[in-house]
Amino acid sequence: MKIFLYPRLAWSGIRKNKELYIPYLLTCIGMIMMYYIVSYLYTGTMLETVYGGAVMTTMMGLGRFVIGAFSVIFLFYTHSFLIRRRKKEFGLYSILGMNRGNLARILIWENLMVAGITLVTGILLGLLFSKLAELLMNYILLGKADYALRVNLQDIWQTLILYLVIFFLILLVTLWQIKAADPIQLLRSETEGEQPPKANWVLALAGLILLGAAYYMAVTIEDPISALLLFFVAVILVIIGTYLLFIAGSVTLCRLLQKNKRYYYRTNHFVSVSSMVYRMKRNGAGLASICILCTMVLVILTSTVCLYGGLEGTLRSRYPRNITTDNRAGSWQLLKEENFTPARDAMEQVIAAHNLKTENILDYSATLFAGYLHDGVMKLDTDTAPLFAEGYNDVWQVFVVPLADYNRLMGAQEVLEPGELLMYTSKAGFKQDSIKIGEGEQVWQVRKVQGFVDNGVDSMQIIPSMFLFVEDVESFIQPMTALADSYGNSLLSYHWIYGFDLDCTQEEQSTIYYEICGALSALEAQGIPISFSEESVAVQRYSFYQLYGGLFFLGIMLGLVFVVATTLIMYYKQISEGYEDQGRFEILQKVGMTGREIRKSINSQVVTVFFLPLAVAGIHLAFAFPFLYRLLLMMGFSNLKLLVQVAVAAYLLFGVGYVLVYRITSKAYYHLVGSASYGGSGK
Repeated sequence: MKIFLYPRLAWSGIRKNKELYIPYLLTCIGMIMMYYIVSYLYTGTMLETVYGGAVMTTMMGLGRFVIGAFSVIFLFYTHSFLIRRRKKEFGLYSILGMNRGNLARILIWENLMVAGITLVTGILLGLLFSKLAELLMNYILLGKADYALRVNLQDIWQTLILYLVIFFLILLVTLWQIKAADPIQLLRSETEGEQPPKANWVLALAGLILLGAAYYMAVTIEDPISALLLFFVAVILVIIGTYLLFIAGSVTLCRLLQKNKRYYYRTNHFVSVSSMVYRMKRNGAGLASICILCTMVLVILTSTVCLYGGLEGTLRSRYPRNITTDNRAGSWQLLKEENFTPARDAMEQVIAAHNLKTENILDYSATLFAGYLHDGVMKLDTDTAPLFAEGYNDVWQVFVVPLADYNRLMGAQEVLEPGELLMYTSKAGFKQDSIKIGEGEQVWQVRKVQGFVDNGVDSMQIIPSMFLFVEDVESFIQPMTALADSYGNSLLSYHWIYGFDLDCTQEEQSTIYYEICGALSALEAQGIPISFSEESVAVQRYSFYQLYGGLFFLGIMLGLVFVVATTLIMYYKQISEGYEDQGRFEILQKVGMTGREIRKSINSQVVTVFFLPLAVAGIHLAFAFPFLYRLLLMMGFSNLKLLVQVAVAAYLLFGVGYVLVYRITSKAYYHLVGSASYGGSGK
């Protein structure tokens, strides 16, 4: 019978503390299931047959690493809530005569039971839902469904090994905690709590400074390259600042509230503020964790939903017509009608063979160069390194376009005065009334216009674009034609942009595109002095879906993981604080505090504590918005209106979910506190 004693005690401990163990078991099962699913997608063979599968495979590898690393941190964190409640029980076993070796045996059996239940269940659920995840991923990538169910033993072994190591490390930490404490400390662990901390103005101020620095970076940084380089710096500052602010700042706030006699000396505020001060150091760390997780969910959902939801708009911006040719010549003089006509005729013949007509034709010439804009002077440098070292926000891509092409495409009748040009800028504004190009003496008066036709070259650039519409392009660029970079290449490039839409299916567009490529290649072979470059939105659509669809799918997976983490932390906070407050509210009732007053005090404390992270997460998201927009610009997304709508909708929907989670988890708190305060009603 002795050999069954420790397993029985271990199982009894799990069963009697089911309100603690069931959420922990479910979380372990969920983490194991998610890790196996992502591993299955990462190593699966189905992605090899999907266009874009290589990119998706890389993303799944990244997702597996993130989930694995997060599992280590999160399971250790949540287990600390669970074991804190159990220490009193272990102390009682010690008083009854058990030594540390006996306690270790109980903990080993508990750990084996938890590992066995969660690993078996998690992998079985992973096997069950892995196919569903694969089908969803193929739908996002526009792939064809394969309903064959596969089991990869390597993925199962990797999952087992990772989580067995995690459970073993958790066991070692728990055994060390039990070994380092004496029986009296274990018995009193639940009632010791914390000494009421002093208001630490230095740490609170440091938290505000760090958050202020991160917010300042997010608001002031304008160019996407700097935003990308400093994004992770800002993230670290926000995380550290949030923890300092919640731990030290919340204590400081409670102390200020205590000094406000009109606020503090009310029944509900007196009890709630006193309770929060009592455990605010540990409480603040938990609230900061909830806040950071909420912010991560909001940022991930906002960015991935925008990229995927705005995919067609991004495609149209990058490829302004169904089929577009960006054709280059060696000089401006070669961009003339006699060289354009054979190319147009060849494309029209291909289209006519399919009984179709071109629509929404895009046809214009342009000279391109890059420059550094400073005080109304566009500086040209033969060495691009110092040019870009000046700062990406001041480097411009310049398009010089004939005024005649502008009037024809825009349906305008603009006329220029001598020394005047029209200007349209994207991504950034031009504030001066005149501009000087290079080292020449000519200063051009600027008349701004509000738009120009979509340009795929502009959408590819992270730097702003400047379109200059002039009467005589050849005379305008004459002072720059002799300039070359350090490799001897001209600073100017000469382009003829020609594109059109077609009223046909994606498959037929792809067919026509490849036929046009063949026809234009034949023209080049005949010696036409233009180099043709063709693009088709139908062909490139899959490339965009592989990238943005992969990010969207990964965002869903990681978002679910972080939501589960947020929910469990909230639940364990409610449970642990419910046990701590149970005795205090029972005493308050005995000294004359009514059940109604206790209820008001509980509401005041719980609402203040649990809605503060959501409010701060909203502030984090608002200040991260400019950062997020500039980063999305690098991926071709420029729909600011959609980003605002998605961010607001994500925050509102997440807020509704947060409230539901709060109401569900708070029932555990009310049950524990209410059973002591209201004679066991819990209501």
